[in-house]
Amino acid sequence: MRKLKNNELKRLDVAGFKETEKIPLIVILDNIRSLNNVGSVFRTSDAFVVEKVYLCGITAQPPHKEIHKTALGATESVEWEFVEDTIALVEALKKEGVRVASIEQADNATMLQNFEVEPNQKYAVVFGNEVKGVQQEVVTASDYCIEIPQFGTKHSLNISVSCGVVLWDFFKKMKY
Repeated sequence: MRKLKNNELKRLDVAGFKETEKIPLIVILDNIRSLNNVGSVFRTSDAFVVEKVYLCGITAQPPHKEIHKTALGATESVEWEFVEDTIALVEALKKEGVRVASIEQADNATMLQNFEVEPNQKYAVVFGNEVKGVQQEVVTASDYCIEIPQFGTKHSLNISVSCGVVLWDFFKKMKY
């Protein structure tokens, strides 16, 4: 076994990424404080060819050096948009037929491994503030609430880790 060199990875350039087929998944960041988390979400969204990222509320927007530090250029490849009001965005997406899932610990939440993705259906996943989580109004407006199972003492994951877990799960359910 040999580690691959960067030039062997067959990476897309930005133009190639923009032309490639995306999975029908949108990421919504609801009042994320950490610019490093925002950058990490962009990078993960690039890795799993997510359709779009929405930055809502107090979530910082590119260009910013702290976002760039972890995004490593993914803010150039992944389509994104700032929308002030997360609830208005959720309602607008639902009117377009997008199914919205808040990623949150809540009563009657579906565990991630049990969530079934419908074929040919577009989804949006909402990740919330590092301290307060997804706003209750957004959870209430969502079609689903999905919980990442956790078994240790903390029952809390960093948003960038949560995003990686959820996007990987949706990617494999949508692509395979």
